[in-house]
Amino acid sequence: MLSLQGRLPARRYIALAVFFLLAIILWQGFNPSRLPFKAPGGSSIPYVPSTIDWSQAKIYFPPNKTVPLPSGRPKTLPRVQARAASEDSHDASKSRREAVRKAFIKSWNAYKQYAWGKDELMPLSGKGKTTFSGWSAQLVDALDSLWILGLKDDFRHAVREVAKINWSKTDGSNINVFEVTIRYLGGLLSAYDLSGEEVLLKKAVELGDALYMAFDTPNRLPTHWLSYTKAENGETLGDTSISGAASGSLCVEFTRLSQITGDAKYYDATERVKQFFYENQNHTKAPGLWPWDMNFREGTIKDGFFTFGAGADSQYEYLPKMHALLGGLDPEYVEMTILSLDAGRDKLLFKPMTPKDEDILMSGNLDTFTGKRESTAQMQHLTCFVGGMYALAGKLVGRNDYVDLAARLTAGCVWGYDSFPTNIMPEGTELVKCENMDQPCPYEQDRFSAGSSKNLPGGFLRINDGRYMLRPEGIESVFYMWRVTGDPVWRDAAWRMWEGIVKETETELAFASIQDASRHGSAKLDSMETFWLAETTKYFFLTFEDEDVISLDEWVFNTEAHPMRRPIGS
Repeated sequence: MLSLQGRLPARRYIALAVFFLLAIILWQGFNPSRLPFKAPGGSSIPYVPSTIDWSQAKIYFPPNKTVPLPSGRPKTLPRVQARAASEDSHDASKSRREAVRKAFIKSWNAYKQYAWGKDELMPLSGKGKTTFSGWSAQLVDALDSLWILGLKDDFRHAVREVAKINWSKTDGSNINVFEVTIRYLGGLLSAYDLSGEEVLLKKAVELGDALYMAFDTPNRLPTHWLSYTKAENGETLGDTSISGAASGSLCVEFTRLSQITGDAKYYDATERVKQFFYENQNHTKAPGLWPWDMNFREGTIKDGFFTFGAGADSQYEYLPKMHALLGGLDPEYVEMTILSLDAGRDKLLFKPMTPKDEDILMSGNLDTFTGKRESTAQMQHLTCFVGGMYALAGKLVGRNDYVDLAARLTAGCVWGYDSFPTNIMPEGTELVKCENMDQPCPYEQDRFSAGSSKNLPGGFLRINDGRYMLRPEGIESVFYMWRVTGDPVWRDAAWRMWEGIVKETETELAFASIQDASRHGSAKLDSMETFWLAETTKYFFLTFEDEDVISLDEWVFNTEAHPMRRPIGS
């Protein structure tokens, strides 16, 4: 045992070491998001920092106190999937899965050859184009798909390019905070969660720090369009008109970034938006729902148009997903989920009048300014995601009636696909609402006489937008219903959808949007949006893949189909 005199020098050395460490930290500025990240196995891919370190930027309107992530051990939530894994070999599903994989590879190879480093491939002209800030959107958006489909060499090749992206250099003056968050930040975090490749996390932190500046407003409610110049000068303001989707669909990505890095500032940013929604949910013109348009600059909600469609969709989708991502530790998300989905059932969902009176539902709109119920309803292809939302929420919060609604909603979109000769549902259609969504609804042919002259399928009044843009929402809900129920009817529906899509959209190079999904051989458009490889092909692939691959009991998808790890319950 050392004498007292022998212990004093050692204590002095320890004290000096601590002093110098503190001095270095204070000199450089302590920021957990700038600590070195160590992923399993490390990385041999060189990391190229962006030219501006936004973590060091001045915050003109800092939060009084950063809201921490919910504390405590994650709860064990109810199971989502019907089965943990497949019970047999599913030979038909294997061949279908490979057909999807083949189409993905064709599209990816075309992007590599003709549009590498660009945001999107133009599948007719064989060129690339800039659509989302010029940061190789397709490349980042497809990272996790490459991993899931087993294309590991392509994945590593893509990561080397991602490691060089400079988030400080943009093509355009403003950044679309919503699109950049769901495609880029979501894509990076998902690929990191899957691979453990640390350079992806470093680029995610860089981007997260840049996007964080969108919240540097007087009331901490964000702008949809971020100007770096305004951010540098403290001139960022909340928008006087912003949609629920643009503002309410950032929380999954920002929360996951906080969970991984331990820096609560990202979670804090979107938690303040959530609190705004929470406090106003029962005080809108349709209590339980939020209107399409809100005023973030003044912190007010006055609009009276409500929908689960464009501009609102993922705001609602993220409520049950945040419940899962936070391990059930925030009861407000359960409350908000139930209030919104109950209100949506009563005010937005409808049964369409069909020739065979199918037991199906669709999702329409509510305009409280008219003061009356319209007899017709707009149906957006975009709202086909609603079935998957109700299915996931129903399992997570123990509401079997939501799962029943989900089945009818998803069947409604499958019916929409099956109704057209192409086996593809157009972008926008109009139908006749039945008076009651739970009772028989005899078909009234005279209501559709105008449409019949245009050779429309029975049940459709008109086509408002005939395009098919390679959208994923139809297969998204079919995927959820397959995983939730295990009923093979959903896999068969998926295959009919896939065959129709391939036949009508395939080009020499890849796959393209089409002008008119209601007829065979429609003119093709020179567009292949990044969600074709990020979402559509992924959901088809996973529908035919073994259920233990990206299990919904282990992962939660963001609205761009990027899976992120759920916490493990006790």
